[in-house]
Amino acid sequence: MVKVLACMAALLSPLAVAAGKCERLVATGSPDAPPYSWQDPQDPAHLIGANVDLLRQVAGELGLKVEVLNAGRRDQALEEVRSGRMDVLLDTPLLVEQLTALDYIHPALQLNEYLVWTRHDATLAFEGPADLAKYQGSLSEKARLTPAFSAFTKAQLKLVPAQNLTQAFQKLVLGQVDYVLAGRYSGMAMAQSLGMSNHLIARGLPVDRPGLYLAVSHNSACNDAWLRGQLAKKLTELPISGASEAVLQRNVERWKAQMQVQAGAPKQ
Repeated sequence: MVKVLACMAALLSPLAVAAGKCERLVATGSPDAPPYSWQDPQDPAHLIGANVDLLRQVAGELGLKVEVLNAGRRDQALEEVRSGRMDVLLDTPLLVEQLTALDYIHPALQLNEYLVWTRHDATLAFEGPADLAKYQGSLSEKARLTPAFSAFTKAQLKLVPAQNLTQAFQKLVLGQVDYVLAGRYSGMAMAQSLGMSNHLIARGLPVDRPGLYLAVSHNSACNDAWLRGQLAKKLTELPISGASEAVLQRNVERWKAQMQVQAGAPKQ
């Protein structure tokens, strides 16, 4: 009888229940946010990137399979997860209005550090964000800042919108703006891929550090206390292991290589 009870207890353990309930996660994210996530040019139905790699690593350690699909634009990806058609959003900023539909896993999967990028020969005097008010800057329309810093930029700074980071950096090199606000790693990869590394430099400390979170849908069959707790535990361990930095660097190089291939491809 004791052995029977022991076996039943083992079967009903959180790990066993979780494994029985959910063995596979379907995730999605932004298709245009390298090096964190972007559409795989070799397989457009899926996403690749640093956040994809980290989610696969974490899920693998929990014995879960992961498929990371391209659901379209960011708003479409969010809706797929909100509805429960997909389980996890892998690169979302923490939005208060989404707390009724998503469980955000803490800590953030990544902190996207936004820096002030200028030309190497710029005389821009910059010690803090307030100093930027007297200059003309640019910001990609795809940038995702914290609500507080976004409000500051709208109230205090003169920013020319750009369709994307490529356009923002081109404005900077051509002298049309004095600086660009861009992520540390996305800026690094873009500058290298455009051959601008010798012309552009990131200045000073980060002016904003929005978190990119894993978020699990309230409507996902996989969403339970065991999964949320295990994901939080693994995300806490990532920075300590140095895995996040290594994965980021690898994906910066991956994206740069893809950009170079595209630039060298014959025009149709």
